[in-house]
Amino acid sequence: MIESIDPGWLWLIGGVVLLIAEIIAPGFFLVFIGAAAVATGLFTLLFDLGAVPQLALFALYALLAVMIGRRFYANRSLDSIDPLLNDRAARLVGKVVTVVTAVDEHGGRVRVGDGEWSARGGPAEAGTRVRITGVEGNCLTVEAERALSQS
Repeated sequence: MIESIDPGWLWLIGGVVLLIAEIIAPGFFLVFIGAAAVATGLFTLLFDLGAVPQLALFALYALLAVMIGRRFYANRSLDSIDPLLNDRAARLVGKVVTVVTAVDEHGGRVRVGDGEWSARGGPAEAGTRVRITGVEGNCLTVEAERALSQS
């Protein structure tokens, strides 16, 4: 059955399948290959090309599609208005929190919102307020508020 289908139609079907795959699982690369396959299919239907010219034309169209896409999309700025959006710990720097378990250079715990985080720095006793000055992995570095107000 496949022998009776014109190769141009196979290129068109393959291109459309790739374009649909790009919609289902976006990665923004299949669109270029799909467009190249559709263009190859149209050219094959119009000019009845053999297998070798079809493959050469597909390679050329794919290369052109990737180069054109790269030109338009590589210059897009990915700068965010909130660069710390997905870095919850870094967003905490500068906030004042309450010590739950005494904090010193070896460790302790502080309350951040409705949760508790490991902390180092201080020193600060339970119940005192400290300011978060940095993050080391999942441990916050803190300074006592009185130390901050003196500097």
